[in-house]
Amino acid sequence: MSLSGRFSRFRAQSFSDKAFDIVNYTLLALIAFLVLYPLYFIVIASFSDPVAINNGQVTLWVKGFNTDGYRKIFENTKIWRSYANTIGYTVVGTMINLALTMMLAYPLSRKNYCLRKPILFMAMFTMYFSGGMIPTFLWMSDLHLYNTRAVLVLLPAINVFNLIIAMNYIKNSIPEELYEAASLDGYGHIQYFTKIVLPLSQTIEIVLILYYGVAHWNEFMNGLIYIRDEALYPLQLTLRAILLQNQASSLGDVDSMMEQQKAAELIKYGLIIVSSLPVMVIYPFVQKHFSKGVMLGSIKG
Repeated sequence: MSLSGRFSRFRAQSFSDKAFDIVNYTLLALIAFLVLYPLYFIVIASFSDPVAINNGQVTLWVKGFNTDGYRKIFENTKIWRSYANTIGYTVVGTMINLALTMMLAYPLSRKNYCLRKPILFMAMFTMYFSGGMIPTFLWMSDLHLYNTRAVLVLLPAINVFNLIIAMNYIKNSIPEELYEAASLDGYGHIQYFTKIVLPLSQTIEIVLILYYGVAHWNEFMNGLIYIRDEALYPLQLTLRAILLQNQASSLGDVDSMMEQQKAAELIKYGLIIVSSLPVMVIYPFVQKHFSKGVMLGSIKG
């Protein structure tokens, strides 16, 4: 609808409808501002003079254009190494997550599967109770996964919440009659799953890729607990180490401390942009599938 058409429609509304629209749009604009302004501030702060930031002079525009923070970030070879590590963890881990989640979601979506309820109960049980950090650490050590790349892709192999979404999607979106027709053509469960279920579940697969991919990209806690070799650090762990290093190195004389604090301020905002930019770029391309897949997968049949 054109702008003039919207305006004509607005004029034709009753006073109560106009008041509702005005209040509604005002609240939505306020919420959008509250959500978007922190992101905008981080961007302009990463290019501003740290003294202007500390003095509260950076609000809407860049003050004292400065790219030293990004220069220091990209000159650090650890950043590029951890970037490569995180890309590998994200790609490989998401493939494993997607494969295992869909392979488990399909039999759980079959009402006539005899082990459906026990397996679903055990999966749901882990959402509320777990063995704890120390037993999990000892378990990873006994499996010789401690301080290896495999621990970051195998430990979070299946997320129960994502499993339930995928299970409900398959159960509610793919009719039972389709399996009956496929079985008449000689299809078994494996053929039906690979040739029919997977192609028809692309919407929920994209949602799972987004969920798992973002989780792997932002991985921090498992890396902090199970990784000690800096060569294996994911991106978030390297960013933490750089921030801590800059804070610790500011404990010298006054002039050196001031310079280090300025550098740390620039690096802090720059690191947020560097670590968040890939996800922010990819998200708009999968957003149209996101809401549809979540809504379909969240319906309980």
